[in-house]
Amino acid sequence: MADALLEATGVHAHYGQVPVLHGIDFRIDEGEIVVILGANGAGKTTTIRAICGMVNTHGSIRLRSTELVGKRPEQVARLGVAHVPQGRGTFPELSVTDNLAAGAYLRRDRAGVTSDMARWFETFPVLGRRRDQLAGQLSGGEQQMLAISRALMSRPRLLLLDEPSLGLAPLVIRSLFERLAVLNRTDELTQLIVEQNANLALAIGHRGYVLETGEIMRSGTAVELRGDDAIRRAYLGM
Repeated sequence: MADALLEATGVHAHYGQVPVLHGIDFRIDEGEIVVILGANGAGKTTTIRAICGMVNTHGSIRLRSTELVGKRPEQVARLGVAHVPQGRGTFPELSVTDNLAAGAYLRRDRAGVTSDMARWFETFPVLGRRRDQLAGQLSGGEQQMLAISRALMSRPRLLLLDEPSLGLAPLVIRSLFERLAVLNRTDELTQLIVEQNANLALAIGHRGYVLETGEIMRSGTAVELRGDDAIRRAYLGM
């Protein structure tokens, strides 16, 4: 078994007095794409927020040897965790270039930042063509490309993506997931993808977890989950 980059044990999370996660365990190995599936309200977004320090959390979430529970979001980011939130979360009043620069705010290697910016403009050519345009003027798919590129500007060890397909056209979604798969192969970029589009997510993922009402009800390789009749009916439309 590969080394775990992130390991969560007995994770509880709540908003005020309302519990959402009920002692879940999961792991993400170095170089993996792990998928969390679940219906609306299952706790998928809360799981990502728990990793990032954005919600009241108990239990243990360790990034290598470092405990994340109790750390603030900016501390988690400094440790190499990048978050692409649901709804993309770009800065609409800033240009595409300035959004990318904002993603590199923790870095001091100017030459590296310039090089990375050029790389993501090459990876997503539409961003290069619109580098001086305000992010708020981009289409939904373009904003999602920008949000992912901005997160990658921090050179993360772990990329967290919350519903990256939400509100996008099918062709855009397919292209986006293909890019994520390529990044995993070429850069060995470890990713956690929270997603309702189970077909595409499991097509690029290595392993997955099924979350229901704050509890993990099933886990396995992507092939195993795709072959599970109950999951096929519930999440794959088969």
